[in-house]
Amino acid sequence: MVILENEEATLDLGRKLGTLLRAGDKIAMTGTLGVGKTTLARGILEGLGYHGEVPSPTFAIVQQYEPPETRIAAAHIDLYRIEDPDEIPELGLEDTLIDGAMIVEWPDRMPQSFWKDALNIELEITGEDNRRLTWAAGNAWNNRWPLT
Repeated sequence: MVILENEEATLDLGRKLGTLLRAGDKIAMTGTLGVGKTTLARGILEGLGYHGEVPSPTFAIVQQYEPPETRIAAAHIDLYRIEDPDEIPELGLEDTLIDGAMIVEWPDRMPQSFWKDALNIELEITGEDNRRLTWAAGNAWNNRWPLT
């Protein structure tokens, strides 16, 4: 468990996490609306070298980031608006993992088995600015997470 005391702490943890990402990685982020999932994703993308605006992909569903703007390809995905799991294959998410990483908000829209080797992060509001971050890390994250 990590307590994130403010937005900057969330961005900073994301930046550190972004430096660890490699092709094939999956990060699944859960938590209520407004808890900071997109803020954490912004930090992760900054850690990958991206310095532009990072909008929430709620309406686009998938926002792609590619080299040379990032160290590796990454997809920031928000599955909030997905109502039928049969819609997910149309997004082409498996292709993302060939040479990139996946940062997903609302991962519960996909089968639990998809997240077996993922870094599963849950954010909870614990105060006005404070967030509690807990996680479960699959074997793909051995020796990389938790951050030291």
